[in-house]
Amino acid sequence: MVGLASSIERRNGVSLWRQIADRILQGIASGDFAENAALPPEVVLAERYGVNRHTVRSAIAALVQEGVLKAEQGRGTFVLSRKRLSYPIGARTRFSTGLQGQTTERHIALLSSSTEPASRRIAESLGIAKGAVVIRLETRGEADGHPVSRATTWFDAKRFAGIEAAMAETGSITASLKRFGINDYLRNSTVLSARHADADDIAALDLQPGAIVLVTVAVNVTLDGQPIQFAESRFPAERVELRLSAND
Repeated sequence: MVGLASSIERRNGVSLWRQIADRILQGIASGDFAENAALPPEVVLAERYGVNRHTVRSAIAALVQEGVLKAEQGRGTFVLSRKRLSYPIGARTRFSTGLQGQTTERHIALLSSSTEPASRRIAESLGIAKGAVVIRLETRGEADGHPVSRATTWFDAKRFAGIEAAMAETGSITASLKRFGINDYLRNSTVLSARHADADDIAALDLQPGAIVLVTVAVNVTLDGQPIQFAESRFPAERVELRLSAND
């Protein structure tokens, strides 16, 4: 009890109710709160986390809205059985094939496109000069009509002029790259992290403030090792888990 209460940060910029909601999500993931079972009463959770009942009530209300919990009048609040999507990250990481067998329909929607000078990080990742023009795509991955990822992707504008139009038409990075003669490509590197969703991700992924997103920063290359794509992708932790795979 003491350890859980002491882990709540009261001055870290994240509201207390969101921190409690995240602790409940962690408890569900770890099996402390079983699926289809009743959540402990508010007074018990308030004592466990070292906060008042109003804070616990706000956290529960948010998780009910997110579809994690279900409140039943006169019976209590129950943990809903909900399987997260498992997204594999391996040598050939593809949005559509990665979710195949778990969803019926998969699509990447182009939210916006623009050009900008490459920062040092982008330039080094793409093997181009700092300040060279790159195409920036903002996209959202959707599965069975639900948003499951949001990505910011950069391409060398000289080599991939018009890729934004191809992306808007095909709804697929892989299909778009084929129009530039790239029929296959590999994942060169992936860096994983997690953070609270920012305002843009909250809106695009239909999340509650303070929700956690899993972040991948990746570089894809051609079969002979030429960098072609630099991307930062965000996945809502409540809907998606990332699975490192040694297979394609």
